[in-house]
Amino acid sequence: MTHTLSKIRHSIFIQVLIALVIGTALGCLYPAIADSLKPLGDSFIKLIKMVTAPLVFVIIVQGISSHSELKQVGRIVGKTLLYFEIITLLALVLGLVGAQITHIGQGIHLSNMAMPATDKLSHLSSLQSFGDFFLNLIPDTFIGAFARGDTLQVLLISILFGVSLNISGEAGKPVIAVINSLSHILFRLMAMLVKVAPLGVLGAVAYMVGHYGVHSLTSLIGFLFLYTAICALFVIIVLGGITQLTGISFVALLRYLREELTIVLGTTASDVVLPQLMKKLEWLGISKSTVGLVIPTGYSFNLDGFSIYLTLAVVFIANATGIHLGWSEIALILGVAVFTSKGAHGVPGAAIVILAATLSAIPSLPLAALAFLLPIDWLIGIPRALTNVLGNCVATLVIAKWENDLDLTRARQVLNQDIPYNNVTKKRPLAAEQ
Repeated sequence: MTHTLSKIRHSIFIQVLIALVIGTALGCLYPAIADSLKPLGDSFIKLIKMVTAPLVFVIIVQGISSHSELKQVGRIVGKTLLYFEIITLLALVLGLVGAQITHIGQGIHLSNMAMPATDKLSHLSSLQSFGDFFLNLIPDTFIGAFARGDTLQVLLISILFGVSLNISGEAGKPVIAVINSLSHILFRLMAMLVKVAPLGVLGAVAYMVGHYGVHSLTSLIGFLFLYTAICALFVIIVLGGITQLTGISFVALLRYLREELTIVLGTTASDVVLPQLMKKLEWLGISKSTVGLVIPTGYSFNLDGFSIYLTLAVVFIANATGIHLGWSEIALILGVAVFTSKGAHGVPGAAIVILAATLSAIPSLPLAALAFLLPIDWLIGIPRALTNVLGNCVATLVIAKWENDLDLTRARQVLNQDIPYNNVTKKRPLAAEQ
């Protein structure tokens, strides 16, 4: 009994599941009480929104400025980032296509979550020309973008600031240290906020079921199954096909990484398997330098599962609130998501934070609707984390093959268990060093 209580106390995932059950029961049995719990979900969303702009800023600046050695490893880095961008865009489009084909979210009618028509007008919707649009990307002041919470302006500032730091050399190092410290503090802040996620889930799901009926929960389950199905298609068709092109059996690779994938499945976190993944990829016959570059970079720049979630969730919210997205708005979402999907790894509650940042690009999409997805965010984290991890492992194989840095003979021997994996030795395979 004591062990069980201790496990519940230390597992946010279990707490969220309990909150989901309690919230559903309250919504079904006591709708009036459930309706009064709405502020719990709203408060959590406001807490997340509070740190969205500064968090997006440090994520992007840190990602750009951390590649100050691009000149030394230019060729490999260039190929790596090119591959990441192509796969990220493919994942974003796949999520978008899946949402458009299934019309996920239609029929929920969360119309009262949408902003009044008079409030929907903003600088983006009132633009008369492309010139006005690009002019409005530039904030009046550096701080103004953060004060307004304008995601596009924050993105512009972040990119310019990150590039400036990257080329500043020694003069930029103290600022980079400050950015790194600030990101550490903000991540800790997010970790604190995530501790109250169960209360947010309780309030959100209780209000949702009590106010809209239990069928609304069915819609969330439908979203979860659709997202999982799209991730599975991406893994099997896209990642599986790419792996086969490198000369490696995808099924054998999954079997080789089964322990790490099981850990990710149980924790919804990929950080805990990072050292093991790097070691196993080196054991396959890939040089330590290539693995050491691609995997850590991929953890920030190649979040395939997260990219699918972004576009799928945005269209889901638009459909649920009865808001039509034109092609220009869809293109804008894709453009913004290419940036916001970067660096989300390692941030507790990153999905809600980055989704809020992406939604902010389209003023007519209400941030309040995030509360609708909140109850299943932790369940969504399972296929999301698995897809992210597999995407980065496959990326390492691709770059190694591209650079003639993959000992294919050894890799096949390892995957066929002719060369058993040694989880003790730290010596790199001789063939991979050549």
